[in-house]
Amino acid sequence: MLSPCSIMEIFPPLLICALVLEALLGYPDTVFRIIRHPVVWIGTVIAALDRTLNRGPGWQRRLGGMVAVLILVGGAVGIGAALQVWLLSLPWGWVPLALLAATLLAQRSLYRFVKAVSIGLQEDGLAGGRAAVAHIVGRDPDSLDEAGVTRAAIESLAENFSDGVTAPAFWLGVGGLPGILAYKAINTADSMIGHRTPRHEAFGWAAARLDDLVNLPASRLTALLLALAAGRRAGAALTAVWRDAGKHRSPNAGWPEAAMAGALGLRLAGPRRYAGHVVDDHWMGDGRAAATAADIDAGLRLYRRALALLWLLAVGWVLLG
Repeated sequence: MLSPCSIMEIFPPLLICALVLEALLGYPDTVFRIIRHPVVWIGTVIAALDRTLNRGPGWQRRLGGMVAVLILVGGAVGIGAALQVWLLSLPWGWVPLALLAATLLAQRSLYRFVKAVSIGLQEDGLAGGRAAVAHIVGRDPDSLDEAGVTRAAIESLAENFSDGVTAPAFWLGVGGLPGILAYKAINTADSMIGHRTPRHEAFGWAAARLDDLVNLPASRLTALLLALAAGRRAGAALTAVWRDAGKHRSPNAGWPEAAMAGALGLRLAGPRRYAGHVVDDHWMGDGRAAATAADIDAGLRLYRRALALLWLLAVGWVLLG
């Protein structure tokens, strides 16, 4: 059996294998139809904990939310560690281990969903763009004009590059399968219960705060990757991050969004409508607000270059030992 130190030495190479496998294979639709996705399984557990523990007065709901997070993260770490030890004890067990880890990355799917918005706008106009963007954002698509649809897609690209690619890659490299499973459990909990609504403001407090913490390193790294990938506009991207990132209502989302806005010469974020309510957020960047489908394609090219830098960073991690 491998020692803990020997297992930790495998994490950076495992990260590279998972990144390559996910970029090549994604998560096949056939597999999704048969067994769904690990995030769906995690969501089922969160929903059950919500029904069971989210009761009583505010203090009891907050305590129940903390217990729910402990159960969720403890279970993710325990299952991930057990699978990791078992698979690494098998000949070529690192291959299924890398495949499992790859399912929790979203390089390919993020590109596909954002590209669909550009295609929808170009082929079917505003209606096509609204239909496509509804799959990746929570705001009211019918309230968006073409520029609003475009900005929503680019904002989702920036934020999900951090949440769906850089952060899980970071925690995979640091903690292996238990690390990436724990991250996805926390991030999914935040998306399901980390809202300031009467039902979840107290119960989702622990999930939201923990999600802020575990996304902190990746959001800063993502902003840096986007700025470096911007080439001649790197200075504009870094200026936007320095000036605007801290003004975002999220302690993390503003970093990649500001970098993307500065790199593309756009204004992102700003006032947005969710479920009939307007969120009066600060603008990220000082460029054009009138974005078009061509800006989505430019954002996707920037995303691919930043991904290449992330891969190089992973390779350097391995080479440096």
